[in-house]
Amino acid sequence: MTISATATHYAALRAAEWPCRNEAAAFERHMLACCLSVALAERDASSLSLSDALGLTGPEIFDLLVSHFPLMPLTGFDLGELADPMFDMEETLLRDLLLAHRATEKPVSEWLASIIARRAMHADHLWQDLGLFDRSDLNRLLKTWFPTLHARNTTNMRWKKFFYRTLCEAEGFSLCTAPSCSVCTDFRHCFGPEDGMSRLADIRRDSAVAA
Repeated sequence: MTISATATHYAALRAAEWPCRNEAAAFERHMLACCLSVALAERDASSLSLSDALGLTGPEIFDLLVSHFPLMPLTGFDLGELADPMFDMEETLLRDLLLAHRATEKPVSEWLASIIARRAMHADHLWQDLGLFDRSDLNRLLKTWFPTLHARNTTNMRWKKFFYRTLCEAEGFSLCTAPSCSVCTDFRHCFGPEDGMSRLADIRRDSAVAA
């Protein structure tokens, strides 16, 4: 069996935790490990830095690792050499939208706003871009850390589509010309199942077998 680079990084990060005090803390670490694992795999496969992959500065990545994965050796992260990420207007608007709806002032919500905004620039479903197991992970992430924004997606629109629709409405215009979603010929692009392989498929399969 071939284990993906993403799954290898995920396993190493989860092994570098202290025991979780509750299920909520376990999910928080799982979610951050997913995001870090995807970024590390991209760094290994290309010249993309961790800051560019995550939208975080070196000090932010350091704080994230030390607070959530304290047993993880930092020597291979080259944190002192990371340049601060650059943000274009689209990414900045999405990050600001998320921050306006965060449930807590804790650093994790700010990290997540930056990570989601950066990963949303990729081409796959957002849950895949974040390295999560499936869309339910993404729904739980958003409901936990950005609850008022999550609550506004009452029709279960795909999250990237929902974010950009929300941003357009805030600016007073719409890119969509259909009178309503129900009669739109592109309905399937905004709604419906988000099928696809998780980048942590090997971890999911092994967990299912163990269970």
